[in-house]
This record gives sequence, structure tokens and C-alpha cells, in this order.
Amino acid sequence: MSPLIFAKLLVIFLVVAAGWAAARLRLLGPGDVARTLSNAAFYIFVPALLFRTTARIDFGHLDGRVLLAFFVPTLLLLAIVYIAGRSRGRSRPPGRAAFPSVRAITAVFGNSVQIGIPLAAALFGDTGLGIHVTIVSLHALVLLTVLTALVEVDLARARHRTDPGHARLWRMLGTTARNTVIHPVVLPVLAGLASNAAGVVLPTLADEFLATLGQAVVPLCLVLIGVSLAQYGVRGAGRSAIVLSVVKLVVQPLLVLAVARFGFGLAGVPLAIVVMMAALPVGSNALVFAQRYESLQGETSTAIVVSTLAFVITAPLWLAVLHSLPP
Repeated sequence: MSPLIFAKLLVIFLVVAAGWAAARLRLLGPGDVARTLSNAAFYIFVPALLFRTTARIDFGHLDGRVLLAFFVPTLLLLAIVYIAGRSRGRSRPPGRAAFPSVRAITAVFGNSVQIGIPLAAALFGDTGLGIHVTIVSLHALVLLTVLTALVEVDLARARHRTDPGHARLWRMLGTTARNTVIHPVVLPVLAGLASNAAGVVLPTLADEFLATLGQAVVPLCLVLIGVSLAQYGVRGAGRSAIVLSVVKLVVQPLLVLAVARFGFGLAGVPLAIVVMMAALPVGSNALVFAQRYESLQGETSTAIVVSTLAFVITAPLWLAVLHSLPP
């Protein structure tokens, strides 16, 4: 692993540790600090980042093969983890209905910015970085939108089971659709896409405002991981977090490698980028999602830390596998 990537990992751990220490020392005040930070991320900073990113996507330069080679197996794995989670708890009450979606995002949502961008730049140069950024531009858009729809449907089903007379099916579906669209993740994405399609150029002041808010996402989410570890702990979450980390660091890149190589014929730098994108550790957006639905916060925080630590070992192994493949 290059010194640059190692330094990035070390900085991530230091920021997480700072959040943990601040929470343990009660420097952030009383109450549910993790919830407060999560709400700030979910309702202010993440929407700004998503809107600005989708409004600036250059769809004319997106490589369809590369995108499909990453998103097809990733969405397949997401569906497998989600269905497995639902099959183990079909009668969950509303408070636990989000479990399958939270585990699904933990299993497939990688740290594509804090670790992924320097990794791509350091190992594959401008060519690799360009491909990586192309995938990143749609990463949150695709995965968060799909998972938001799934979790809102599950919550609606759980509410309907608990109180069948509360609303007719069509009203329940209408409420679910509204909650999916009028959502702090999906709505800014849709607004950004509409702005992009209309050819709207953001005024300089508006673009700077959104960029400033978006820059806070990474440090805020890293601090949130540390605070969540201090607040929720890891008791009872270790085994699940390790399983999810294995899925993220081993199963996802293996599946992407198979589909990209044999399904889409990718080789060289494009193949390496999609595989290493899949091999990234769990991203902090998984915790923001877990906080939003008040589900498995401790497990998700632990999976982020465990997978990031294990990435120091798994990343060189995947690079060795890619190097051994024939051109």
C-alpha cells in the first residue's frame, strides 16, 4: 500500500478517534449527540453535496460499460443482502423494519471519496481517477435512492401490519411514494438531475454556498462515526459487523471482478478501477442512513471501523489479483 493511502487511512482513524474522545469526555454536551450530528448531515450538508454533484454530472462522457460493470453486481449483492435480511424477520415491528436496508447499505456502500479518490489517483493516475470520479458521480444517487425506496416500503408495510385499519392499500402506497420522493436524499438528487437536464448553470454564489456545505460532509460523518461508537458501543454488534465487512471487502469486489471481466470484457485500468471501487471499506453514508432510520447504529459504526482497518490487508491482495490477470 502506498504511503499516501496509508496516510489517508491514518487521518480517517484520527478524526474518528477525535469524535469518540469528544463524546466520551462529554465535550459536545448532553443528550443524543449522534442524532443531532446525523440530522445536520442528513438535512443540511448531504443534500447540498448531492444536489451540486448531480447538477454538474457530464452525462455525455459517462462510459456505459464501466458503470454497468460496477452497478449491476453491486445492486445484485444489495438485493441478496436485503432479501436475506427480510427473510429472517418478516414480522418485524416498525422500529426494526429498516434492519434489512441498513445492512444492505453497509454491505455495498464504499468509502469512495475519502479513500477511493486518493487510491485511484495514486495507483492509476489521471486516467484511473477520471473513471473513478465517473462512478462516484452516480454512486450515492443510485444506491441511496434504491435503498430509500426499499426502507420506506418496509416501514409502510410494518405500519400497515400493526394497524391494518389505519389506511387503505392505495393510500399507503401513495404515502410511501411521497416519503420516498420528499426525502433529504432523493429530492436533492431529483432536483439536481432536473437542473442538469434543463442546462441550468448554477450562479457563482449558489455554487460556492453548496460547495462549502458539501465540504463539511466528510469530516462531519467521520466525527459522527466516533460519536456513535462512544454512544452506542459495539456490544452485540461485533459478529454482524465482521460478516458485513467480509461481504464488503471480499464478496463485492469478487462479484464485480467476475461480471466486469467476463460479462463486459473490461481489462487494464477500467477493470482495476471498478474492482478497487468495490473493494473499498464501508462508507460513512451508511451510518448517516442508519441514524436516519434509528436502526443498527452501533453495528454500522463498528463495520465502518472494522472494514477500514481490514482494508490495509485486503487492498494489497486485490491489487495482486488484478496484477496477475492477463491483459
